[in-house]
Amino acid sequence: MNAPQNRVELRPLTIAEGGGWLASFPDLPGCMSDGETPEEALRNAAEAESAWLAANKQWGRTRAEKPARLVARLPRSIHRDLQERANEEGVSINTMLVTLIAHGLGEIAGSRQASGGR
Repeated sequence: MNAPQNRVELRPLTIAEGGGWLASFPDLPGCMSDGETPEEALRNAAEAESAWLAANKQWGRTRAEKPARLVARLPRSIHRDLQERANEEGVSINTMLVTLIAHGLGEIAGSRQASGGR
C-alpha cells in the first residue's frame, strides 16, 4: 500500500453520511477520500493525494495557492453512476470526481486554444 505523504485525518462517517471512514488532508484543501474501513480510506486517500498534487502541478499552483473547497450535493442517480465508474476503475469516488473535472477542464482549455479564444 502506498502511504500518503501528507498529514491525514481519519474520522468515522455517520450513517447519514453513508457510513465508513473519511480520510482528509488538512494541508491539501479539498483533498479527501473515504472507504469502508480505515485501511481502505487510507489507500484511497493516497490515490486522492496523488491526483490532487498532480492536478495542482499541472495547473502551475503551489500549496500556498490553496484551491477552493467544493462541497456539492448530488442526486442519488449521479452519485450512484460516479460510484459505479470509480469501482470499475478501482479508485475512490473522490479520485474519480477530481479526474473527471480535470479532464473536462482540459477539454475546455483545448477547445479555447483551438479556436484562438479564451
